[in-house]
Amino acid sequence: MSGLLLVTAVEAEAEALRAGLTTGAVTVAAVGVGPAAAAAGTARLLAFAEAAGRPYHGVVSAGIGGGFAGRAPVGTTVLATASIAADLGAESPDGFLTLDELGFGRISTPVDPGLFATLRAALPHVTVGTVLTVSTVTGSAGSARALATRHADAVAEAMEGYGVGCAAAGAGVPFAELRTISNPIGPRDRGAWRIRDAFTALTAAAAALEQTPDREVGDTRGDPDDGDAPDR
Repeated sequence: MSGLLLVTAVEAEAEALRAGLTTGAVTVAAVGVGPAAAAAGTARLLAFAEAAGRPYHGVVSAGIGGGFAGRAPVGTTVLATASIAADLGAESPDGFLTLDELGFGRISTPVDPGLFATLRAALPHVTVGTVLTVSTVTGSAGSARALATRHADAVAEAMEGYGVGCAAAGAGVPFAELRTISNPIGPRDRGAWRIRDAFTALTAAAAALEQTPDREVGDTRGDPDDGDAPDR
């Protein structure tokens, strides 16, 4: 699959992805931790590629993340149907109010149906659902329950997807998000984390993507018909 940009938060994630690539058709770059750094770094890469006359055909926010218990077990791979800025909003006496509810914008960045279909074809056994973008990683059972209740279709959380999605939308480039699960969302128990397994899964995902034949991103004819594909 040529012309694809995979952006990660840190270099260790980028290295895990590069370990599965052999042809140079897919570009990997680490752009920083958190939605702001991810948006700025991704926008810069997309702008440089456009200026050089070699625009990317798609951009994927990729890396490790936390999985919601019962939805995305540790060691599995997740494809997002949308990237949601879960903590972008305001507190109120009646609870958390999202940016949408405040009337200031949208917290959801949809993924491109054609790019989603291409990734799903390469990785048919992944878990599918929304992936939350948070600026503060969830570290308590109460916070995990609140997020899981507020976002019933969320399967994972990370810190960059929404930012990458915003940059892609601004550049008119198809966007998707892929995560491999290194830990359960909730109380921080470093002993239960399986980062090495998550990196191994990233390598396998990259190898599968590179071997996928090129198709026109945005062509939804290959979308799954089982209800998991996102709507535009």
